[in-house]
Amino acid sequence: MSEDFLDLLKDQDLPYLKDWLSTQPPHTIAAELVRVDAAGMALVFRLLDKGKALAVFEELDPSDQQEILSGLRDRAFRELVEEMDPDDRARLIGEIPAKVARRVLAGLSPYERQMTAALLGYPEDSVGRMMTPEVVAIHRNLTAAQALDVVRTKGANAETVYTLPVVDDGRQLVGVASLRDLVTADTGQLVDELAEKDYVSVRATDDAEYAARLMRDANLLDLPIVDSEDRVLGFLTIDDAMEVVEAADTEDAYRQSGSEPLAGAYLLAGIRTLATRRAPWLLLLFVAAILTINVLDVFEGNLAEVTALALFIPMITGAGGNTGAQAATSVVRALALNDVRPRDLPAVLWREARVGALLGITLAIGGIGIGLLFADFELAIVIAISLLAVCTWAAIVGGCMPLLAKKLGIDPAVVSTPMVATLVDATGLIIYFMTARAILGL
Repeated sequence: MSEDFLDLLKDQDLPYLKDWLSTQPPHTIAAELVRVDAAGMALVFRLLDKGKALAVFEELDPSDQQEILSGLRDRAFRELVEEMDPDDRARLIGEIPAKVARRVLAGLSPYERQMTAALLGYPEDSVGRMMTPEVVAIHRNLTAAQALDVVRTKGANAETVYTLPVVDDGRQLVGVASLRDLVTADTGQLVDELAEKDYVSVRATDDAEYAARLMRDANLLDLPIVDSEDRVLGFLTIDDAMEVVEAADTEDAYRQSGSEPLAGAYLLAGIRTLATRRAPWLLLLFVAAILTINVLDVFEGNLAEVTALALFIPMITGAGGNTGAQAATSVVRALALNDVRPRDLPAVLWREARVGALLGITLAIGGIGIGLLFADFELAIVIAISLLAVCTWAAIVGGCMPLLAKKLGIDPAVVSTPMVATLVDATGLIIYFMTARAILGL
């Protein structure tokens, strides 16, 4: 499919390209758009009808949306941003340069500008930035028939009507009702009797990732968002929640590999952008590797006495680094899923110590055989004991560092795989050489 799209675009076969676009769903077109340059994106976008263009546009990341906007004339520009959902528009404005943001706001009608400005007033990573304020609230004293009339009247302007907040006279949230419940209820039954009182809600200032993962845990399609006085402000919808979780997981994946996340599609990112995202971490780890050099320098005399020790350095550091990385990845993921918290540090330490010891015993058995194959019995024992100690230590470090980072307000992914591996390399060598000194009498 990608080849067909790229060939049509390359050949400038506009009639066939337009036919191809008319047969594809918005998410497929969006996936293909991020594979071409800005000029190609603008050309394709002009071939889409108005409704589909908006649907495709909202599938793109804000940085990719900016590429589209830069190629549109003022009228098309205004029409597109005017038709966007307020939460999608706020996300776009929050991530694009100030000059472009002013152009976006200037093109909006007063009503849309007011809604967008209200969302932008919340903290950057809060759920208030992600919520849709266009909801249909129904009063608790209405009958099911009256509530359905409200939905018919106001539902066209709402992003979702499948879940309806039930409010009192002060617009305070007292429950939620589903559209299904209203449709199937007796026409005279009160909304207050239909409403689910044991509902889940969050404050608009709460963290967006927390709210999104709460939706997943509670199996919700829509999550009510309220202010400090429990007045309804909007909903976090399931599609926006999925985007939040995907963005958080993507950020963790990049940082666990020692890089900053990209703002848009990989193929649209320039070489300099890719390099600058990776260089700071690479330099930091490069400097941290000096620890390993210092350790080798301190034990240089031992290496000179028993040159065979050098043969097994990669095996010792590799086993420790891999064990630590596995533990760190497991705990970072558990933190993201809210399976563990910083207060669980003692339990995690005890668990990872046992896991590391078990892994160390497993590797130590193989290490004895390798030591006997390339050296002698005494050095084989050094290798076995070192593997046991290093793996136990690495699992403890890898399991505890993310929790300590979380307690200090640092993203746990930042101190995971690369940092753990670098630290364990240096400390693992110390364990290895100290074990050699004790057994070999160096």
